[in-house]
Amino acid sequence: MLHRDMIRSIRACKTAAEERAVVRRECAAIRAAISEGDQDYRHRNMAKLMFIHMLGYPTHFGQMECLKLIAAAGFPEKRIGYLGLMLLLDERQEVLMLVTNSLKQDLNHSNQFIVGLALCALGNICSAEMARDLAPEVERLLQNRDPNTKKKAALCCIRIVRKVPDLAENFMGSAVSLLKEKHHGVLISAVQLCTELCKSSNEASEYLRKNCLESLVRILRDVSNSSYAPEYDIAGITDPFLHIRVLKLMRTLAQGDADCSEYINDILAQAIAVDAQAVQRHRATILECVKDADVSIRRRALELLYLLVNDTNVKSLTKELVDYLEVSDQDFKEDLTAKICSIVEKFSQDKLWYLDQMFRVLSLAGNYVKDDVWHALIVLMSNASELQGYSVRSLYKALQVCGEQESLVRVAVWCIGEYGEMLVNNINMLDMEEPITVTESDAVDAVELSLKRYSADVTTRAMCLVSLLKLSSRFPPTSERIKEIVAQNKGNTVLELQQRSIEFSSIIQRHQSIKSSLLERMPVLDEANYLVKRAASTQATISSVKPTAVASGDPPKLPNGVSKPPPAPLADLLDLSSDDAQVTTSTPAAAPNDFLQDLLGIGLVDSSPAAETKPAPVMPQVVDLLDGLSSSASLPDENAAYPTITAFQSATLKITFSFKKQPGKPQETAINASFTNLTTTTFTDFIFQAAVPKFIQLRLDPASSSTLPASGNGSVTQSLSVTNNQHGQKPLAMRIRMSYKVNGEDRLEQGQISNFPAGL
Repeated sequence: MLHRDMIRSIRACKTAAEERAVVRRECAAIRAAISEGDQDYRHRNMAKLMFIHMLGYPTHFGQMECLKLIAAAGFPEKRIGYLGLMLLLDERQEVLMLVTNSLKQDLNHSNQFIVGLALCALGNICSAEMARDLAPEVERLLQNRDPNTKKKAALCCIRIVRKVPDLAENFMGSAVSLLKEKHHGVLISAVQLCTELCKSSNEASEYLRKNCLESLVRILRDVSNSSYAPEYDIAGITDPFLHIRVLKLMRTLAQGDADCSEYINDILAQAIAVDAQAVQRHRATILECVKDADVSIRRRALELLYLLVNDTNVKSLTKELVDYLEVSDQDFKEDLTAKICSIVEKFSQDKLWYLDQMFRVLSLAGNYVKDDVWHALIVLMSNASELQGYSVRSLYKALQVCGEQESLVRVAVWCIGEYGEMLVNNINMLDMEEPITVTESDAVDAVELSLKRYSADVTTRAMCLVSLLKLSSRFPPTSERIKEIVAQNKGNTVLELQQRSIEFSSIIQRHQSIKSSLLERMPVLDEANYLVKRAASTQATISSVKPTAVASGDPPKLPNGVSKPPPAPLADLLDLSSDDAQVTTSTPAAAPNDFLQDLLGIGLVDSSPAAETKPAPVMPQVVDLLDGLSSSASLPDENAAYPTITAFQSATLKITFSFKKQPGKPQETAINASFTNLTTTTFTDFIFQAAVPKFIQLRLDPASSSTLPASGNGSVTQSLSVTNNQHGQKPLAMRIRMSYKVNGEDRLEQGQISNFPAGL
């Protein structure tokens, strides 16, 4: 039966049993032909076996026929033989060793197509033993005149290097020579070979850093500046696959070598120039692509549009994106919302415009706004006293229409609780505003409705309770009604809401004399402090002890009052114990959900996997809420009992620690840190951060300055206080991180302190 006839017979089978019968009949015929030594149809029988093998049936009896076909003189037989070899055998089978001699002969054959067959087979099934035996032949073929042979030889070398890394040094010189070729197939194979050589040994990496960077730059320039070539063009880009391979190799070469990395950055900047204005001319087209039906096109267009935003077009592009947000698909709202918020924070110079855009985003897609975004919004409103009245009125009107948007509800109830009297009395009206009529009862109604909304989560309801508590002080006539609303949660199945309800009811009923001072408006939130904490939350988790990070210093100021670094907590936004000494003298960094613990003074369970630690002062009882105005603890005395140590020293910075103990409190240690600049350039915006394990409590006071003089001409000092709760069992441990600027350029250093004196 011919090959085509066998395939038709198998495809015509209606059941698996019929197929098995056809396969058994064909296998029996092939076995008979093999036994008889049929030379004429050997390659046809092998083709049938490969088809049967692809159907999942055993074909091991035909393996030796593959070797016989490979040993034949003709190209058709060799082609089928090598194809069968790659399909029917793998490197773990001992019979493969019998083909090594045939491979060696074919690698030296005068016919380039037979050489190509041998290289393909060797590149697919080569074992370590075969690699050692045939490496010289493959290395010689790298110098062949035919570009296809060079390409296949380079790919075969990749397999050899993976199997026997010790042979990498044999191919380094040839790989560099291949980078000078013009044929793109040879170039992309050579680049991949160089990448594999870098992974195999450090010596190869060093050799390639010295000898191939110029060739890689030339390749990038030639490909980028080449004219239209149909054989390489993809969507108007000349051979993007070669682009990608070259860039990946450059990244590999730059790893672990700062000088090489800097050099590559320089040459990339020179080799690849992007005409930003040319892209800007297509802005309208890109904006239309954001509305495309294909989600992949929408996402790519959104990424490109984000890169096109600048100070001149930010308002028009933001308006278009916000308008589209209203009608966009639900699965695209999250990406679109994140980009709009990022654009507004990054480019806003006008606080009023920033507030308008954020209020509209909260109204249209508040369920997709991330926590750090509305945290930053609250910080801005706290500092913009002239816009607080406008903000609370705008949020109140939005809440009436879009009460299902979670983030909008949270920001709105916070504002109503803080600035409720501005809402009722139309205080700080802007010229463009129309007066609105809102009574004290209306304000309470809005918060009550948000509290009782079925879709509100625990955090939102807790914020509503805090807002009601504050309104009971702002609007005394509504106090009884608020008490009844709060009391309805005394039997709540959520423990935190039940606890808050009981505590707040006690404050309303029993502590009228101090309620007004206890619930007065929040002081202006420190934007600089918030910026430090927001940046600190992005630090990598330190080792397996899950430490608590602490940061201090003078951060750079922002022109529009909007925090731009990565998200971090905002401490004590509505914490009723805000005057506690531990809070005012330290800056504990926490995860984003810890923001809500300080915001509400409650112990919500943190769902963030990276947030394992809690802020130090969480007041669970009413007595703690009322006693939060206590004076700060006394500092340790001046008795020094431990030697000064050099905690950290690099080529640029030296840090020394001196220690003091307070008698009777062996677990507490006062540390005085001294920072010295060892370079000839002044450090500015200096920030010191520290992290400790969970069993250690750390308080970090502000540094004496944010500027480190050059050449050791003066130093900056900073006080730390640590409490080792397992004193005598575990020693102190600390990781530190220092950030600063040198001539406007950001620098970062970090290290671990393991030489603390014994007994701390």
